[in-house]
Amino acid sequence: MNKTTIFYKSKTILTEKLEKQPNITFLKEKNFFLKIFSKKEYPDIYFHTGSLNEDAIDKISNSKITIVNSFSIKNEIINKLKIEEKKVEVIYPSINIDSKHSHEVKKRVCEELQIDLDSKIIFFTAKNLKSSGVKEFLEICVSLYYKDFKIIIASTSQQINSLKFQLQKYEGLKDKLILLENYKNIDNLFFASDIFILPTLSRTFNSNVLKAMFCECVVFVTIQNDSKEVVDVFASMSSPTDSSISFKIDAVLMGDDDLNEIKKQNHLLALEFILENNLKKINHIIENV
Repeated sequence: MNKTTIFYKSKTILTEKLEKQPNITFLKEKNFFLKIFSKKEYPDIYFHTGSLNEDAIDKISNSKITIVNSFSIKNEIINKLKIEEKKVEVIYPSINIDSKHSHEVKKRVCEELQIDLDSKIIFFTAKNLKSSGVKEFLEICVSLYYKDFKIIIASTSQQINSLKFQLQKYEGLKDKLILLENYKNIDNLFFASDIFILPTLSRTFNSNVLKAMFCECVVFVTIQNDSKEVVDVFASMSSPTDSSISFKIDAVLMGDDDLNEIKKQNHLLALEFILENNLKKINHIIENV
């Protein structure tokens, strides 16, 4: 059996799944001495992440197919390297969450966190709260006219403790704010929430956007982030301080019909990117490489 060779720098749930397939061999990053004294080896398929440095350009140029997680990166590669469009394929980050009834999950979460079941929940989570826009997130929440909501911010103990020193200026949110450290089941928070906001300047595709959509959240994200590609214009923020976003959120919070319709549409759209479907996409590429 001729095996397809694959190289990646960052492991994902998709590459973990591929590692179990007998028709694939993964190439490993060579150490310094092997790079000098051994012949260069290029994969059939290269999963590109990170910057377009010399090493990445070399792999892209010499691999049969390069996989990226956004059209923004694909276009950058094509324009910079002048390679054929068909040599770069886009596969968005994979969603691997068990489907749940969001109302039942919200009921359990609200009971656990002592939130009124009728209150709306606005959610924010990130490994790095500052770079993901937590300050801008809180500014948005402060500016909302709608009042019956709770805010959940979840991250590591270190991140939450750092955030606590910045909360003095958000005294008006004191009774609405719930800070969770090292919360075990973050997925349940997504299912329980109504709105997920990501006012970041970071370009890297944030997979939490897809996760929130799958879990039936209304999502708002900045156009600076590559995840903007999976949301519509209404959900797009021109910048982390987009002044129109609070009006949009108020409109959604005040209209249950609109809220529920957007939640439903987001879930249906996100189904395209579940792990099973992404595995079919990559295996189709492998078969035709």
